[in-house]
Amino acid sequence: MTQVVGLIAKNIIMYTYKILLHREPEGGFTVTVPALPGCITYGEDVDETIAMAKEAIELYIEVL
Repeated sequence: MTQVVGLIAKNIIMYTYKILLHREPEGGFTVTVPALPGCITYGEDVDETIAMAKEAIELYIEVL
């Protein structure tokens, strides 16, 4: 399990989210954020997957 830190600029509040990386049989990784239902993304390698997770979390929170 990996932690991703997100920042909400509106209130300058920082949250930490755990992410789950799942290696895909065809290659790459799928990542889910258990605290944010439906927040799922994909990356070719671990670094890209974590970067995609940060972006997905920011976008998810924007629409709350």
